[in-house]
Amino acid sequence: MSCNRTGSLLHAYFDNELDAAAAAEFERHLEQCPECIEQLDSLQSLRSSILNAQLYHPAPASLRRKIAPARTTWRWIAVAAALLLCVFTGWQIASVGSRPTPPLATELVDAHLRSLQPGHLTDVLSSDQHTVKPWFAGKVDFSPPVRDFTPQGFPLQGGRLEIVQGRASAALVYGRRKHIVSVFIWPTHEPENSPRSGSLQGYQWLDWRQGGMEFCAVSDTSQSELTDLQRLFSSK
Repeated sequence: MSCNRTGSLLHAYFDNELDAAAAAEFERHLEQCPECIEQLDSLQSLRSSILNAQLYHPAPASLRRKIAPARTTWRWIAVAAALLLCVFTGWQIASVGSRPTPPLATELVDAHLRSLQPGHLTDVLSSDQHTVKPWFAGKVDFSPPVRDFTPQGFPLQGGRLEIVQGRASAALVYGRRKHIVSVFIWPTHEPENSPRSGSLQGYQWLDWRQGGMEFCAVSDTSQSELTDLQRLFSSK
């Protein structure tokens, strides 16, 4: 039977185009799929053959002399274009009063989107915090603060394991009316900070640190509702 991952996903992994979480998931798949391993070996062999073939010839000196002035001109055009791009980007950022999206936020929004696929939302499905919290024991090397906020309009729906920046992390799942909120949690030695927020692909994210943990909530609900959830986590 042909493996359904030997297409674009395998090539994306081979070309280092997957984020850390997707790459880790595909590597787990490789442990049980000899077909994908064989395809990777074939791709590597093809790449090595092309590199070793030396399919090029040096240009004659006369051609290099003709190209040199044009190359200099294009180099200055490229420098000018880069400067204009920097100025425009700086103006755009300053005009909206926001910062570029951090790579971590991009990774977590991607993880939230993957979780919305059928069967990926939760590894442990329960609204009972005393069921969800023990489930993480032995799966992560810390104890995530699992709390149910049903009375405040954020019912706990369960949790799942996520890979964030190459390490196992907890993701708690909450409901908010018809929306799903993922709250990613992992330990940190960084000092506590004021919440940072932003949006990406139509999804809002809110990141904060407290009690030796870093949190990042992601959802397609409003930013103000993520702030309400952050305050619930921060309350004693």
